[in-house]
This record gives sequence, C-alpha cells and structure tokens, in this order.
Amino acid sequence: MNDRPDRILPSLTSPKDLRKLSIEQLERLASEIREAIVSQVARTGGHLAPNLGVVELTIALHYVFDFGHDRLLFDVGHQCYPHKLLTGRLPLLGELRTRKGMAGFPEPLESPYDLFRVGHAGTGISTAVGMARGDALNNESHDPKGRPDGRRVVTLIGDASIVNGVAMEGLNNAGTLKRQFLVVLNDNGMSISKPQGAVSQYFDRVRLSTLYGDFKKSAHRFLKHVPGGSVLEEAYHRMGEATKAWVAEDSWFERFGLVTVGPIDGHDLRTLIEFLSEARDFDRPMVLHVKTTKGKGYAFSESDSSTFHSPPAFSVDGELVNEGCRIELKKDGRSFTTAFGEAMVALMERDPRVVACTAAMPDGTGMNRVLERFPERSWDVGICESHALDMMAGLAKTGFKPFFAVYSTFLQRAFDQAFQEAALQGLPVRLCLDRAGLVGGDGAVHHGFCDISLLRTLPGACVMAAIDESSLLAALEFMREYEDGLSAIRYPRDNVSPCFSSQACPQFVLGCARILTEGTAQPDLAVLAFGTPAIAAVEAAQSLSTDYSVSVYDARFAKPVDRELLHDLVERGIPILTVEDHSVIGGFGGAVLEAASDMGLDTSRIRVHGMPDGWIMQDSRNDQLAEVGLDAAGIARMIRMVLAESPSSSTDAPRSENIHRKQRGAGTSV
Repeated sequence: MNDRPDRILPSLTSPKDLRKLSIEQLERLASEIREAIVSQVARTGGHLAPNLGVVELTIALHYVFDFGHDRLLFDVGHQCYPHKLLTGRLPLLGELRTRKGMAGFPEPLESPYDLFRVGHAGTGISTAVGMARGDALNNESHDPKGRPDGRRVVTLIGDASIVNGVAMEGLNNAGTLKRQFLVVLNDNGMSISKPQGAVSQYFDRVRLSTLYGDFKKSAHRFLKHVPGGSVLEEAYHRMGEATKAWVAEDSWFERFGLVTVGPIDGHDLRTLIEFLSEARDFDRPMVLHVKTTKGKGYAFSESDSSTFHSPPAFSVDGELVNEGCRIELKKDGRSFTTAFGEAMVALMERDPRVVACTAAMPDGTGMNRVLERFPERSWDVGICESHALDMMAGLAKTGFKPFFAVYSTFLQRAFDQAFQEAALQGLPVRLCLDRAGLVGGDGAVHHGFCDISLLRTLPGACVMAAIDESSLLAALEFMREYEDGLSAIRYPRDNVSPCFSSQACPQFVLGCARILTEGTAQPDLAVLAFGTPAIAAVEAAQSLSTDYSVSVYDARFAKPVDRELLHDLVERGIPILTVEDHSVIGGFGGAVLEAASDMGLDTSRIRVHGMPDGWIMQDSRNDQLAEVGLDAAGIARMIRMVLAESPSSSTDAPRSENIHRKQRGAGTSV
C-alpha cells in the first residue's frame, strides 16, 4: 500500500499535516487507515472493530487539537490504532503486537503522543482529571482569556467503559473542574459484545430519540454562553429538526456537572471538526456524545463486531469491500476458553444450583455458550468486575453455586470484593481465571501475573491451576462441590495440550499433587509445576533423561500446597524446582518455600522459577515463554543449573512407599 504515489497516509510526517488537507482528502485518508488496519490484522490478529469505528473521530481530534502540546488520554486503549498511524507509527504496523513493532495499546515508549499504558476500562476520565489539575497547578492549563496557548485536556472513552465504576467516579470529580475539560464519548452501541445494564439502555433511547426535550429553547439559551456558539447554531439551522446533534441540558451527564452536546455523527468529518472546534475553547467540563458504528467500513466487521472485536488472523475469500466476501478465522487447535465454555454448559445441565456470570467478556471467556443455553441462570454484567463478584457473593449467600468467568488481569479490579464480600464471609464464590500468565500480543497490560499472590492471601481460599482440558474439567467439578470458601482455577490463553489425553485424569483432592512422569523412586530432581508449565517440564525431563532422572509433578494447588509430598522430597534430599506461569513474587514457588519453612524443613535445595520481576512486553506467547525461560528448553536449562549447584542427593534408602501412597492419594493413573 505504502508505495502508491497517490496515498496520503505514508506522506504524513505529523498530525499537523492534517490541517493542510481538504475534507475530501481527509475522507480518503480515513479509507486508507481502515485498509491498512484490516490488512494487518488479517495477517497477525489484533483489535479490529473498535479501531475501524473511530477513524474519522481520531482524524478530527488530531485536526482540531495539538496533542504534541495538549493532552489526549485513552480509555481501554484498544481503539488507538488510528491514533498511532497519525502520529508517525505506520512503519511499526507491519510488526503489530510484537516486540519489534507497534503495541496494541497506547505505549509511551513508542511515542510522546501516548501518555499512559492503558488496557483496563474506566481509567481515562480519572487520569485526565489528574493531568488537568496538574496542568493548572503548573500554570499550564488552557484559559481562553488568560492563557489561550495553555494545554487542553481530552479523554476518549468508548466500548461501554462509561458504565465502569471508576469512570463514574471520574465523572463525579470532573464536574468540579473550573477549566476546559472534554470527554469524548464514543458511543457505538457495543461493549466488547452487546453492552448490558440500565445505562446502556439510556444510551439506546438517546440514539433513537429525535429530540432531547425542547431543543430550540435550551439550545439558544446555552449557545449564548458558548465561545463561538454561532457555529453550533448554524449547524442546528442547517440540519433542522431531524438532527440528533442536540445540546442536552437535561442529559444524564449534566447530573455530574458536565454540559453535554450530542449525539453527533461520528463518521461525518465536517461535523466532527466543527463541533470539536467549538468544544476546544469551552471553559467548563463538557461531554461530546459521538455516535459511531463499531467495525465501520467493512460489512463483515459491522455485522459481527463481537467476533471481530479482537480476532485472530483471518483469510478472505473475495473482496473485503464486497458484502459477499467470506471471512475464515485461522484456528490452530482447541483453546482452554472453548473447553471451559463447554464444560460450564455441562456443569449447569447437571446441577440446577450452578449459576455463572462474566463482565463484558462472553466470547473471550467462552460464556457465550452458557448465556445462550441458560439465560435465566447466567449474566453478562458489562465492564463491572467489582459488581460481578459482589453479585456472585449474593447468589452464594442464597444457596447457589456461583462461577465468575473473568480474565486474570481483570480480576485485579475485583480483589476488594473477593476479600470483603466473598472470602471474609466464607462464601463459596468460584473464580475461573482465563488468560492467566503470559497472554501474548496484548502484552504487559493484560498479563495475568499476580492472581496467585492476590488470592492466596485470603484465609480459606483454594487456588488451583489446570494443565489440560481433562484437568480443567476435574477442577471445575471439584469447585462445584467445594463449599468451604472462595476457590479459583487458572488457565492460559492457549490451546489445550493432548499430552495426557489418552490417560484418565484423577479427581482433584484438596492439597494433593499428581505425578506426571514415571521414574525412579530416588530421582535426581523433582519439578513441582503449577499449571501448563507442567507440560513443558515433562518435555524438559524427557530431553534430559539420558543424563538425569527427573520427576515432574502437576502441583494442582497453590493453596493449599501438597505439604506431605514436599516433606517427603526434602527429607530424602531431592532438589526441588518449582515452575509457574506467574510472578516469582508471591506465587506458587513462594507458597512452597513458606510451607517448607513452616514445617521446619531445609529450603536450601528449593529453587523458584517463574516470571521475573519486570514487565514483559507484547510478542507471541511462545516467544514470551522462551524469553523468561518457561518453555521446555528454558526449564531444561534451569534443571541443569539447579543440579550443578546442588550437592549429591542423600544416600539414605529411598522411601518409595511414601511416593506410592502419594500417587494413590492423588488418584493418579500414571
């Protein structure tokens, strides 16, 4: 695309170049940006529909504001691709979501135009309020009379993030500002999937209504106080009674002290530029309500914006612009997410007391199958993780068996509720943590690297991990019957391994590990692996089998750990390597060391291996695992290192009966 001489996008050197272009050229540029994004996401995967929906809006924002000086803060961040292409990062697009290329979320290391790394919803308004207050304290904020060249602040929020509790808190505080502050609400009628709740229903009514009360009376009264309000008034007269671009003095946002304009057409560049030009110099907090179409520009993404919110790579049969083109998503195996969704349906069919929910992630967690099959016993609460966990606690209190399917990274937002309303009450709320560990292209903002350290602090909590589909099913069945407190099962954004598919999976028994390898009763080293790194550890052990005897255990539980097994291994002088797809700080390895110390055992031969104390940036999950040494080769290196550092194992007679008893206790078939 870039080598065509008539292309506008490759010729842009900075957002300032936009102001040299006509409206017609800007519209051509919008088409080029969409084409570039679709072409790249088809090859690598990425966030597609959210970015296609904000192309004109992003162009208009950069046309009107100077974000080299002014402040632009994103909410969620997965709608930033057009912004990145307009700020000099077209050369990075070809390596999207890899270490060499463009991150899929705002990334300050890439450009000064990105102010925060953003991957969680609801934060944009609050961080923008903070920057607005900071600029005021630094005497740098925009004042149309006293400091016309001061910094303006804009935050772009969309994909139903406005219903998030943090966004509500931000709105509540934004209304107290005494300066320019613009919230651009990208209202596309969607979240990641269909938005939920009363607020989304309010926006549905707004979009469908032809009037916001007596517009003429309120608009003329309001326009007298808006700098340059004549443009708004002219737009009103030009578009007539049928326009939806109202100044809404009775809007929901006005209850927070923010004047509201809109909704206006988020794909009409001329209108966007006019209204943003007015809002730029408004001296009070304002919400500009912009109506967009998620997936805009391509029939396949407009008609199924949930599927194409963040698709994997895909192939196209026919022309993309043709409504009849056929899109085939590339699949390379059966995912944990798919396995979980089917398992939950089966669980709910067997037990009418099982209920489930997700927070705006029905596709991402596999809950779409559950919502379709059991609409009365399952819920999507929108981007409201804290509410979701509290609601599950309420259901547990009334005798139901609640399961909350949530990404590990988003569980962080509900930790207070896990503590206060679930664990503290002794309620059996069940957490199903998708995307645990390293997540690949989404990078640092989405890694699930602290769920173990958070949850195992809670008294009575039970924390587990699955290594494959059969162990996931066994863990879910254990959780269904577990009534002693909060429980959690973690699994990665990956495909299930077929390594042990030919063997029957033993039931989960509280605090009992499962041996995965056949070896001698007195191995050279034992690997206690938590979660899917156990599969890589088995491969590592096999690769070293000519030199060393290595026993690999699927630990299954990070709380409680298998104290009997740990005691037996340490007493027999067998070096131990713990392995986990989680931070080494506060994770499974730490739990093993604490248990050994509590039992008065020698911990000098226990080594902990997991994610290091640092940020792992975007790349493929396999490359990330190799980077931190959690692939088979990396674990093999660690085994060699531990054995090289350890003195010879004890020569005491092996107590094989203890090992055999442990195998029976775990119900192993190995």
